[in-house]
Amino acid sequence: MQRFSNKVVVVTGGAQGIGEATVKRFVKEGAQVAIIDYQDEMAQNLANKLRKEGKVTESYQCDVTNSEEVVQCFKEIHYKFGRIDVLVNNAGVTRDNLLFKMNENEWEIVIDTHLKGSFLCSREAQKYMVKQKSGKIVMLSSRSALGKRGQTNYAAAKAGIQGMTKTMAIELGPYGINVNAVAPGFIETEMTKSIAERTGVSYEDIKENVIKSNAIKRVGEPQDVASIIAFLASEEASYVTGQVIYVAGNVTN
Repeated sequence: MQRFSNKVVVVTGGAQGIGEATVKRFVKEGAQVAIIDYQDEMAQNLANKLRKEGKVTESYQCDVTNSEEVVQCFKEIHYKFGRIDVLVNNAGVTRDNLLFKMNENEWEIVIDTHLKGSFLCSREAQKYMVKQKSGKIVMLSSRSALGKRGQTNYAAAKAGIQGMTKTMAIELGPYGINVNAVAPGFIETEMTKSIAERTGVSYEDIKENVIKSNAIKRVGEPQDVASIIAFLASEEASYVTGQVIYVAGNVTN
């Protein structure tokens, strides 16, 4: 299936985890992909690997919280590819802590990366999409937006993403731009493993508890999320906007 032939897709935080799986899904379906990541070496390695497989990819180092860097990065992407059809706002970090222990830096880096980063990248992408009168923006929220112990900062950021999604859908819809969000539950990535390391809780115990509580008796994988992102970015979802789809293996409230 080549749903994205001649389409240009930008994925932030695309060097690993859900971002990497998303990049691979899009190139598999014919897209030309720009990988944005702060971790330049990892992004370059992924782009080089995919180019060896005959895929069209470029990597760009960018701090998504820095307005000047974001503006310049999107200019370079548009100059290179000639258009921007899809933006996936995936860049994110965690700094988990209980409220009474959480410091301002832990709060600010999470809020800035998720909210400010998504705002800046969306603002730049829509400039080109509005001129084209078409585009898809997919935001990454989380099951944690509904509340999770030790994630006051992350939950606030991911809940904010949902508000941004619905508002941007209203504003950009008249220009042929769809905006939706995907909200993963527990997904097995390096980021989730690092949370276990920082909290001192056994990763295997965390996985076991997730499986016990899930209706679908397994943990999620990056590909589970990438497939929904690709659907929302496709023409099959052309009449879907302002929605939040949970990919959590369970019923959500």
